[in-house]
Amino acid sequence: MSSNGIRILVVDDDSLVRRSLCEVLFFEGHSCANTSNGLEALKLLKETPFDIVISDMKMPGMEGTELLKKIKADHPLVSVIMVTGFGSIESAVAAMREGAVDYITKPIIDEEIKFIIKRIADERNILDENKYLKAKLSSTSRQQCHDMIGKNYKMQKIYDLIDLIAETKTTVLITGESGTGKRLVAHAIHDSSPDPADRPFVEVSCGALPETLLESELFGHVKGAFTGAIKDRVGRFESAEGGTIFLDEIDAFTPALQVKLLRVLQDGEYERVGETKTRKASVRIITATNQDLQALICQGKFRNDLYYRLNIISVAIPPLRDRKDDIPLLVEHFIEKHAGQLNKQIHGISDDAVARLMDHDWPGNVRELENAIERACVLAKGSLLGIGDMPDNIVESHAASQASSEAAGVENNGASLKDALKDPEKKIILDALQKCGGNKKEASKLLGINRTTLYKKLSQYGIALNNAKA
Repeated sequence: MSSNGIRILVVDDDSLVRRSLCEVLFFEGHSCANTSNGLEALKLLKETPFDIVISDMKMPGMEGTELLKKIKADHPLVSVIMVTGFGSIESAVAAMREGAVDYITKPIIDEEIKFIIKRIADERNILDENKYLKAKLSSTSRQQCHDMIGKNYKMQKIYDLIDLIAETKTTVLITGESGTGKRLVAHAIHDSSPDPADRPFVEVSCGALPETLLESELFGHVKGAFTGAIKDRVGRFESAEGGTIFLDEIDAFTPALQVKLLRVLQDGEYERVGETKTRKASVRIITATNQDLQALICQGKFRNDLYYRLNIISVAIPPLRDRKDDIPLLVEHFIEKHAGQLNKQIHGISDDAVARLMDHDWPGNVRELENAIERACVLAKGSLLGIGDMPDNIVESHAASQASSEAAGVENNGASLKDALKDPEKKIILDALQKCGGNKKEASKLLGINRTTLYKKLSQYGIALNNAKA
């Protein structure tokens, strides 16, 4: 789909809105049809391959949300933009959860709808242009993507995703445990974009700053805005203009700051602390967290609408224990890196030492592995790293793991796999209910199962239904 000649269907019971929108879109070079109701819209979609549908939320007969669900079910490649009144933004956010690509509020601003359509077209063009690259990469295995190391299939998917989104300005949410390499992914996305050297990359560790300082750090302040503000200060958003801002530990944002970030995401606007002048932000926003944001939403600590704005593209980095086949490759890379920095002639690692590293669960992930190899390089007396050069906790965890496996073998002798899995499954369900305050609907979403299945599990494990909310 090119940025011009897009086929658009406008669905609204207000004839003036339909006429106005179609006029704007026509002068942008797009073809535009319109109808006043959802049933007619579905009929037109069967007859014509539209690229985008712009639908009002409130219409007689079939409402916009019902139309959206039918479009996503029967025409999954069609992008849907919802139009809503200012007081119904929560409904629009819910529609995005159902598959809408964006929403706009009435009265419709011409520049806003033109910007959204251009963004959709640009992103689809990038995806189309990179199909050949994706096909090529699927047949080959890369061991490295920028500073990320790994040939595991989960890492290959991340590399492919980075290639596909690099030339867009789409917001990205990176999730993963501490030490998995979220910062490296953010850098890789920026470095894959056009002319990265000419565009700033600004990083903010949000969890390291208190709320009062974090707001000033992000948006800047003017002289006299607060005690100690002796001169004007440029914020990180302003410093990142034209480039990328990476907000690590996004879960640290207070409710007040979440509202301000949501405004930047929706309208591209902010003010410096103590200033009334509105500034525009033209930056790509990448965020990261090691927390479960959906659980924080259940607890009322994170805004639902902000989550859906941040989570347009999600990159989930696997923990090292789920890609242990990458350990030898990572070890080789870290030996070369740290032996070089230490100016030591270390040429490799023994097979039994590698086997010991493969047995470890790596709760600290890749960061813990790098620290272990750096320590080994510092202490090594020969040209080959061995078990004796490894940290004590790794050697001890191996012994403890062996003892635990032997004990488990005795205790579970004769037990079926189904019985052995009951306790962990029950614990996971109880944890989900606790995170969601006993709300079964939210817990079922968190677990990725429907509510009927959850009820059966609760009954199966003797978990009292009256202890949980509907």
